[in-house]
Amino acid sequence: MTSSTTFLPILLFTTLIFLLSPSQSSNIDPKCDVPESGSTLQVLHVNSPCSPFRPQKQVSWEESVLQMQSDDTTRMLYLSNLVAGRSVVPVGWGRGILQTPTYIVRAKVGTPPQTFLMAVDNSNDAAWLPCSGCTGCASTTFSSDKSTSFKTLGCKDTQCKQVPHQTTCTATACSFNTTYGSSSVAANLSQDSLKLAADVIPGYTFGCIQKTTGGSVPPQGLLGLGRGPLSLLSQTQSLYQSTFSYCLPSFKSLNFSGSLRLGPVQPVRMKFTELLRNPSRSSLYYVNLVAIKVGRKIVDIPASALAFNATNGAGTIIDTGTVFTRLVEPAYIAVRNEFRRRMGKTAVVSSLGGFDTCYSVPITIPTITFMFKGINMTLPQDNFLIHSSASSISCLAMAASPNNVDSVLNVIASMQQQNFRVLFDVPKSKLGMARETCT
Repeated sequence: MTSSTTFLPILLFTTLIFLLSPSQSSNIDPKCDVPESGSTLQVLHVNSPCSPFRPQKQVSWEESVLQMQSDDTTRMLYLSNLVAGRSVVPVGWGRGILQTPTYIVRAKVGTPPQTFLMAVDNSNDAAWLPCSGCTGCASTTFSSDKSTSFKTLGCKDTQCKQVPHQTTCTATACSFNTTYGSSSVAANLSQDSLKLAADVIPGYTFGCIQKTTGGSVPPQGLLGLGRGPLSLLSQTQSLYQSTFSYCLPSFKSLNFSGSLRLGPVQPVRMKFTELLRNPSRSSLYYVNLVAIKVGRKIVDIPASALAFNATNGAGTIIDTGTVFTRLVEPAYIAVRNEFRRRMGKTAVVSSLGGFDTCYSVPITIPTITFMFKGINMTLPQDNFLIHSSASSISCLAMAASPNNVDSVLNVIASMQQQNFRVLFDVPKSKLGMARETCT
């Protein structure tokens, strides 16, 4: 079988990192500078009208198909290499491997504060920011010399021992090198004040980037929401108690605005399933996916295709950086075949871009349901169909893992999560879900 790859549904969701360049304006539109209160941040899609990283020119839908085909496939390569325990992602076909998060939040760093639109990624532990004098960084950098609360950490500091990469000691700094997609990153471990909405986090530890190559590094920094020792959750345990939720807006929303709510004050009307933990890959949020329904029929999927296995990393994760859900091949084939069966023999199946189940007639299947232990996540059509803006074609917005990925991982991606409040309660090992209009 030729594995499916994925793409964005309309022209606004066209390209991510390849169109991010240092020459782009990083100024925040005053109309978009919405006041934030409490511990709730506005979440923007990178292609939002309020994002300086949105595409500067429109491209054809076919071009956007090819771009997202590449982006989601390489995201899967990144996740699969994480599961396999390989820290460096190989470049397999001459294009940069992207681990590109899709969403950004406004953060203020330093005293007085400097504002950045930082990428958020719930499958990553990293925290870093491009700093002034950085070679290869975008034009917007953190001026550490203008912050009275900035501090460079040395090799005797505890945090230096928590860096998951090999560190180098200089006379003044704990330095480290790492990779992010096709990029290499050299940074000094540093501390400064971080403000998220109304919350001020003093002495926040992050990598102050000194040099980078390649085009994969988020231009204004990264806030990892994983569970590693230097992640946002670990550094703010007393404030947020390792709990957060997000609501990702519909791709059809004109302003692409959702929310990230930090801390234990969360919606009470939610259903929960267990958060599973892979000790060797603590940054990934595993859940127990037990079955999938197409319409009212539970699809016949081999149990091994959904089973959690901490040894080889198999199972299902919730991820914000992948756009369209990926299932291991036996699971995807079963879902796809039942979808086609429900559409009937007279409906002509076609393919478009990387999707292999497309129709030019109305889709008669009302819902697809991911059945977790304790939760049924029932997707309306907007969460599992994409519609061409240039024709009458509709496609099933899911795919199998790419051919060049030896994946044992199922990924519940951002399109399938839109207009759901998804809660991560790490201390209680619970994941909650509830339908919510996020925009």
